[in-house]
Amino acid sequence: MSAARPPIAPPGSLRGRDLVSAADLAPAEVRLVFETAARLKAEFLVDRRHANPPLIRRTLAMLFERPSLRTRVTFEAGMVQLGGHALQLTAGNVGWGTREPVADVARNLEQFVDAIVVRTGPHVVAEELAASAAIPVINALTLREHPCQALADVFTLREAFSATAGLVIAFIGDGNNVFHSLALTAAGQGIEVRLAHPPGYGPDASILARARALGAGMGGRVEVGEDPAAAVAGADVVYTDAWTSMGQEDETDARRSAFAAYQVNAALLAAAGPATRVMHCLPAHRGEEITSDVMDGPRSLVFAQSENRLHVQKGLLVELLGGPARTMAP
Repeated sequence: MSAARPPIAPPGSLRGRDLVSAADLAPAEVRLVFETAARLKAEFLVDRRHANPPLIRRTLAMLFERPSLRTRVTFEAGMVQLGGHALQLTAGNVGWGTREPVADVARNLEQFVDAIVVRTGPHVVAEELAASAAIPVINALTLREHPCQALADVFTLREAFSATAGLVIAFIGDGNNVFHSLALTAAGQGIEVRLAHPPGYGPDASILARARALGAGMGGRVEVGEDPAAAVAGADVVYTDAWTSMGQEDETDARRSAFAAYQVNAALLAAAGPATRVMHCLPAHRGEEITSDVMDGPRSLVFAQSENRLHVQKGLLVELLGGPARTMAP
């Protein structure tokens, strides 16, 4: 563990916090990020700049082991728009876990930058970075979770429906990292999340239990089954993701066969209802998990989700890094 002293956050602030799991933010803290994101988005959309950038001279290190379009561009562009700077570092030129231990990478970076974003496979890498660094660590995707995507998704729902309490999301496909974080975030905002998955492709039991606990008292629920038609009946949103995630490429053929009946298409959308919206976290394999007519149709929120990655992550960065630091006495 680093000997550096982490900042103490003022009451009600997220200053200095990590986001490794979607469960790291309480429901009220999620709403705080949303309020900041909404303000930044409204300001940015006027002339695509911020008159008084709140993160001037702040620096973000992005440790990326996995390919990225939306995550890299939204974090890097977001930091520039907020007045700061972002550095992309790959596993090949840093060698975390091989050239030097993850903990040593964290202890070096905390001397140079203000926060770390990590996009990798093993969730334990993000956990170890957070445990070892005295600066905020943000999970930008692991095989277990994708919390930034979930924040953007629920923020998009808030925009599309004005409020989230009482909404129903039907997630069709794999109980994967995106579903895990979506269930954790959405349940805490009073949303019912339903998963329909092929046999053998369900979610992690511990995350499911945690999501249900977060939903308790907030009106949120998480239900899991195997029937897509039952899951989408009466749903406000039908959500899907690629059948094969990064790191699972050797399972592509088996997954394509197992998930064939779980495609989001016009027939499934008709079973959901006439006003049901559609979501996908991208990248999409058109003609597999979703058809182009649905993805590009009038009920699609897919590219709104993508846009909101920028605004929500900016809100998150401002909450984690903004405001005066108060350090602990040595």
